[in-house]
Amino acid sequence: MNWIQSFFLIYVLSSLQSFAQINSDSTYALPEVLVTIYPTKISMFRSPSSIGMISEKQLHQQPGHSLVPSFNTVSGVRMEERSPGSYRLSIRGSVLRSPFGIRNIKLYLDDFPLTDAGGNTYLNSLDAGSIRNIEILKGPEGSLFGANTGGVILLNPLSHTPDSTQASISLSGGSFGLFHEKASLDQQWKKYRFNMYQAYQRSDGYRENSALQRLYLQTIQQFNYTSSSNIKLLILYSDLLYRTPGGLTQNQYDTNPRASRPAGGPFNSAIDQKAAIYNKTAYAGLSHEVLINDHLRHVIALFGSLTDFKNPFITNYEVRKEKTGGLRTYLEWRNKLSDNFHWKWNVGLEAQQTHTDIHNYGNNLGEQDTLQAADKLRAQQYFFFTQLSTDIGKRLIVEAALSFNHYNYRYQNRYPLAETETHSINFQPQLLPRIAVSYKVNPFLVWRASASKGYSPPTLAEVRPSTNSIYSDLQPESGWNYESGIRIQSLTQRIQADIVFFYFQLDQAIVRRVNASGADYFVNAGSTNQKGIEVQLTVQLIPRNDIHVVRGLQLRNGFTYYDFRFANYQIATENYSDNKLTGVPPATVVTGIELQLPKQFYFFAQHYYTGRIPLNDGNSMYANDYHLLQFKAGTKFSLRQSMTLELFAGVDNVLNSKYSLGNDLNALGGRYYNAAPLRNYYGGVKATF
Repeated sequence: MNWIQSFFLIYVLSSLQSFAQINSDSTYALPEVLVTIYPTKISMFRSPSSIGMISEKQLHQQPGHSLVPSFNTVSGVRMEERSPGSYRLSIRGSVLRSPFGIRNIKLYLDDFPLTDAGGNTYLNSLDAGSIRNIEILKGPEGSLFGANTGGVILLNPLSHTPDSTQASISLSGGSFGLFHEKASLDQQWKKYRFNMYQAYQRSDGYRENSALQRLYLQTIQQFNYTSSSNIKLLILYSDLLYRTPGGLTQNQYDTNPRASRPAGGPFNSAIDQKAAIYNKTAYAGLSHEVLINDHLRHVIALFGSLTDFKNPFITNYEVRKEKTGGLRTYLEWRNKLSDNFHWKWNVGLEAQQTHTDIHNYGNNLGEQDTLQAADKLRAQQYFFFTQLSTDIGKRLIVEAALSFNHYNYRYQNRYPLAETETHSINFQPQLLPRIAVSYKVNPFLVWRASASKGYSPPTLAEVRPSTNSIYSDLQPESGWNYESGIRIQSLTQRIQADIVFFYFQLDQAIVRRVNASGADYFVNAGSTNQKGIEVQLTVQLIPRNDIHVVRGLQLRNGFTYYDFRFANYQIATENYSDNKLTGVPPATVVTGIELQLPKQFYFFAQHYYTGRIPLNDGNSMYANDYHLLQFKAGTKFSLRQSMTLELFAGVDNVLNSKYSLGNDLNALGGRYYNAAPLRNYYGGVKATF
């Protein structure tokens, strides 16, 4: 597949050359993009990290009821949705560790960790409309954010530039019974900001037994009680239900892709068992920031959550009660020795615990039957981190960071053994270093490079999977990531390109396996070699308001090419060494174009290509490659001075492609496929006051 790699490098370079002919004397310039996920803001153009940004404008271009198409615009990021609400998310890697849910990536909501101490993240509990912009750090970032080998994501629930008062309500609907209502209020007084968001979403789903229903409430309040101090409160509540249709075999998928998993052997069908997820989650966070003096700043955030989780499945009925609490705090000291030498030093701590009570019952047609197993578990993690960043001559940035990480689990069987003794799983404490540099060659070109160590212990759901057994010998995965790249921008920033090459060698990779009863468990698969290229290109072909006929025309392109392989992976007599990594497409390409016309009419189109995906470790089965095309159009107009009305409509999967968005990897009986909807439609109205 080297031809793909060569073709797109030639394409990007030639595109930059041709687009450079755009009038560089234009007074139009895009605003500088700042990265806020780090303790202090940094220019994205000069940052030494690999970063993906999804702006509020880009989120608005998408349908609005799902985050999947938005995340998939970023090179190196892949989001899947096996059925409405059943998210899986990966950065630079496979979803082998995630039958459903999100693992091996650290997520933050504003100042607060959304990922719990057991390594799990309920991203599907959030409503897509509650997120205003997203920042993504790609690759191991354990030096500042703890255990991960995939990356870090910051979800920003507030706009950076609010009006003094703004309220909005939106109603939309579409194919397969889709209905999405959302309302928000943002009030800014002199020192106090109040934000309230509410949403309700439902869908019948494309497949049998794939309905979704979610009620979501969120408030954020910030009080700047002095010019140098503020306190912030975040509270959210989510009540989520989604049905799980289950995977299909190739024959079932070809015959009727809308079907749910039928009965087979000793197992009832997904419909008979009423297979579903019920998740009620409440989350609260309180943060305080103070600028002690011109050089010293302190931030502390306290957070906690409660989750009531139920999962009637084909083989059992699981009930979980989860409680999480923790804090994140850091000091920042900044100074300058001269106008050409600035430095910042951060030192901090993040710690949290998650207590989980798990009960597994038999599933008698969607009702709890006899108790099969019960365990009490506690996950604990804490890590100290520090980073020194220097800016020399406003051209060279050097970052050096280090964290000391400690993780352990404790567990006690309540049934059938009724143990009084508590067992421990202690992972060896880890030092995770990172060093990164960027050099501004000239105003149009920045070169960057970094080396970092990634580390990810097995999550609580992997130590205690659906087999109802404790796998205490499962080892953490770790490895070194090396990358180098360039960023290019024109004088007016109308042309921006980001190209990066990376190599990641992962040891003790954790992969999913399935036993004879269909339950998940996990094993260490030796090592993997992961090499890749990521390209992100943005071109403002026509600036907004540049001419009278077309008010704006922007092109965005993202390209990913991966060569991910098992390096040393053998189970019993099966040797998978040098096989392609399961679940990872070798190439993805996404291209979007936005057209702004007079009278606030807009049109957006996006094309997304995914290459063939290996479905099992033996590489004997592949999901076909596919093309997706989507359109959205809308218009805004003022009904009166203080009210704006927006009408919009869109089409998803215009080409009517048949594909599976979220395959069950290494599935028992070849039940790999979860069919995605064919061509479907949506539309709605939004009023802003």
